[in-house]
Parts: sequence; structure tokens; C-alpha cells
Amino acid sequence: MDLKVSGIESKPRIIFMGTPEFAVASLRALVEADFPVLAVVTAPDKPAGRGMLLQESAVKQFAVQQQIPVLQPEKLRNQEFLDSLKKLNADLQVVVAFRMLPEVVWNMPPMGTLNVHGSLLPQYRGAAPINWAIINGEKETGVTTFILQHAIDTGDLLLQEKIPIGPNDNAGYIYDLMKETGAKVLVKTIEGLMTGSIQPTPQTFENENLQHAPKIFTETCKINPLDTTEQVHNRIRGLSPFPGAFTMLGKKTFKIFESQIVSLPDVSPVSGTWYTDNKHTLLLGCKDGFLSLKIVQLEGKKKMAIPDFLRGIRWPEETLLQDLPTG
Repeated sequence: MDLKVSGIESKPRIIFMGTPEFAVASLRALVEADFPVLAVVTAPDKPAGRGMLLQESAVKQFAVQQQIPVLQPEKLRNQEFLDSLKKLNADLQVVVAFRMLPEVVWNMPPMGTLNVHGSLLPQYRGAAPINWAIINGEKETGVTTFILQHAIDTGDLLLQEKIPIGPNDNAGYIYDLMKETGAKVLVKTIEGLMTGSIQPTPQTFENENLQHAPKIFTETCKINPLDTTEQVHNRIRGLSPFPGAFTMLGKKTFKIFESQIVSLPDVSPVSGTWYTDNKHTLLLGCKDGFLSLKIVQLEGKKKMAIPDFLRGIRWPEETLLQDLPTG
């Protein structure tokens, strides 16, 4: 879909769609920039916690604080919900970390529906762009605003801003950086549409090196010690702090949240072997070297630093373990 309105005189009336805390930064930026947000569309309240009390989404909580009307449809094709959207008569819809929209929704406002995506499209289309960019060892990622079309993450591009990824940055760090960057890019995008200085640009799909960002499953989180140290390190930080990369320690799941590549010139690594001084250091042998583990969590235990973990561990008999060389 091409943008229907370009270069407008007044600020567009907006309906915002989002659910998690990531989306709150963008909604807040719109409010602070004095864009008229007519309503927020977010997920229905869900039971959570020990008491299974109804939990409001982060976006709903912020909207209520700002006295913005909230819509929480179970189904986006519900006629009552669609009628409510039409009555609001918005110029533009903004989507940040929300579910897929049917065409009857995204094609409703005259300016279309704008999405904020956590990658430099067309790279890393899909549900988990931050995770996969780090897992694949990318040195940079970014934020893209684009206009929604039929196929996911394929609409015309509006604005992009790059974000560097350091060698030890994890998904949580980039997530926090990206939500603030995305909020600023969103405001710049709408301002550019108002003045006509930003025009939609079709994505290109001919690049054979396009990477994708599918959902993260349990199999994605499994560490393969036959991989290189860099590959294992990238998987660990790409899945930290959630859901966490893991291997097995005996018969228990052993999650690793922080690691560091180390060099032991006089020791040949054995893939999948643990090396420790039983005090301060725990290494995992990989294909070409060693990873020093920093923050871990054994099944049934709390997340902890390695010195604390080593003080309380009883090594499973079936776990191959070697002492670190001394001297």
C-alpha cells in the first residue's frame, strides 16, 4: 500500500497499537510531542502471578495514566471493535510490538498504518530481530519505520537509524537502547510525513544474503559445544536475559546468561568439557577454544555469579570435568 497522504498541515490524529513495555517508550514520545492520540489498542487483561490476578499490559497502564481511551479486543475482526475504530476517525495508526493486523484494520485510516520494527529492513524480518542479529554476530542493527502491507515486514520503508552492537552486548541491552531509539525515529517519521520530507521507498527482495528473524523456540536456545567460541558466545548474549541459552549439567538444564571468550594457549579444548578451579572460574570447552562463564542458573536454583555457583555445586557424576592448569 502506498502512503495515502503526504505533506499535511496539522498533526495527524493517531490510534496507537502495542502491548509490552517496549512499546510504551514510543507511546510516551507521541504524547510528549503533542500528537493527538485518540485511543490505544492493546491486549486483553490476562491472569498472571501466584494469585492469577488480572494483569494489565504496560501500554494500557500508561494509557490509563494519560487518560487515553483503551480498546482491548479479543479478535481484531470483531465488528464492534471495527466500528469503534471507524468512529474514532483517525488519520494514522501506529503499531509497536503488537500482533498481526488484518487488512480491514491496517488499511482503515487515510494515512495507513505505520510500524516500528527492530532491524534495518529488509534484513531480519520476523518476530525476534534483536535476538537473531546478535546470535548471527552482527556488528550493527537498527530501527525501521515502514507502512504496513499484506506480507509481514515487507511494506514501504520510511526512516531508518543504525544502532551499533558491541562484542559483549546482549539482547537486553540492545532492547533497552532500541526502544528509546525507536521512539525518537517514530516522532521524526511522522514529522517528516507532515512536511513531505519523507517519502515511502519500496523494499528490495533480490538480496541473496537476507537474514530472517523467526520466533525463538527451545531448540534455538540449545548450546552446541561443537560450535566455535564466538558462535556459542553470540548465542548466549543473543538470548540473554530471556529466554536464556542452555546446555545440560548432568540431567539438569543449565542456563548461561553471560560469558567471555578466553585464551589458554597451553591447553587444547575438548568440546563439551567443563574446566574449573572450583573457586572462581568455570570454562566450557568449544570447537576452537574456551568460554569463561560469568552468570549462570542451574535448574531449580537462582541466577548467580560463578564464584557463588561453585561454592554450592555438587558436580553430577556423569559430567566430564577437568581441572584448570596451574602455574
